[in-house]
Amino acid sequence: MTPPKIHVDREIQAADIDYVDGRAELVGPGDDTLAGVTAAVIGIGHVWDADRFAGFPDLRVVSRMGIGYDNVDVAAATAADVVVCNAPDAPTVSTAEHTMALLLALTKELPTQRARALEGLGGPVVATARELDGSTLGLVGLGRIARRVATAAQALDMEVVAVDPAIEHSEVDGVRMVSLEALLASSHVVSLHAPANEATHHMINDASLATMRDDAVLINCARGALIDHDALVRALDDKRLAGAGLDVTEPEPLPVGHSLFGRPNVIVTPHVASSTAAGRRRLFEHAFDNALAVLSGDPATVVAPPH
Repeated sequence: MTPPKIHVDREIQAADIDYVDGRAELVGPGDDTLAGVTAAVIGIGHVWDADRFAGFPDLRVVSRMGIGYDNVDVAAATAADVVVCNAPDAPTVSTAEHTMALLLALTKELPTQRARALEGLGGPVVATARELDGSTLGLVGLGRIARRVATAAQALDMEVVAVDPAIEHSEVDGVRMVSLEALLASSHVVSLHAPANEATHHMINDASLATMRDDAVLINCARGALIDHDALVRALDDKRLAGAGLDVTEPEPLPVGHSLFGRPNVIVTPHVASSTAAGRRRLFEHAFDNALAVLSGDPATVVAPPH
C-alpha cells in the first residue's frame, strides 16, 4: 500500500522522518507538489482559509501542532470536506513551565538584578522583589496548561483562583472558581489561558486593567489577541500594573523598537513557550498521529468533522 503524502508547513527535521518511519511521505513547505497531499500537519505560520484549501485539492485533514486552531477557517474546512484536528496534550508541560518561568522572573525582578550585575553593582539593595507564599494567582481559563500551572503555584503556597465559563463547580482541585471581575481585583498575578475568539478578543483592555491591583503582574502564554497592547502600555506607563510577561503578542512578532521593549518590568519572548526539544517532538508526533488516524478511519482529536 502506498503511504499517504502529508504536507508539513515547517522545515522537516531528521527526527520527524525517524518518527514517521515510512508510514507517510512528508512534503515540506518548499515543495510545490501538492497534488496527492491528503493531510497537512500545521503550525501557526499560515492562515488556512478557502484559498489555501483550494491549493490542496486532495486534502482530507488539517492537523494543528498545538491547542489553538484560530488560524484555521473551520467553516472553509467544512465546506472543503476537510477534518480539523488539534493536539491539546502536546504543549502542556512546556507551556506551563514557561508560564511559571515568566511569573518567577518578574516577581523576583531578575531582569533588573541581571542588569545591576552587568554594571558591576552588588551588595544589599532596597528590597522590592516579592515572595509568592500567600499571594494569589488568578487563572483566566482552567484547561490542561492552567491546571498544571495551578499545581506548581500551589506547591509555592499560592492561593489559586480561576474563571472558566465551561466549569460549573465552585472549586476544582483546590482552585476556587470566581468571576472575572473578582479574579482581576484580587490577584497578585493574572495568567491568561483562554482561546482567541470573539468573546475573548482584547478581554484585557483599559477597563479590565483598571480593576487590577497596581502591584499585579500579567502573564500571557495563550494568544496575543487577548490583550489590547496599547492599553497595556498605558497601564505600565501610569504604574497601574507592576509588570507583564508575554510569550504571545499582537502583532506577532512585535516590531523592533516597540514600546513594550526595553522595560525592566516587561519580558517578551517570541512565542516559544512550547518550543522545548521534548515539546516540539510531542507537537509534531501528536499532530502526525492525529492526521494518520483520520486517514485510516480511526478516532482522533477532532475539533471540526467534515459535513
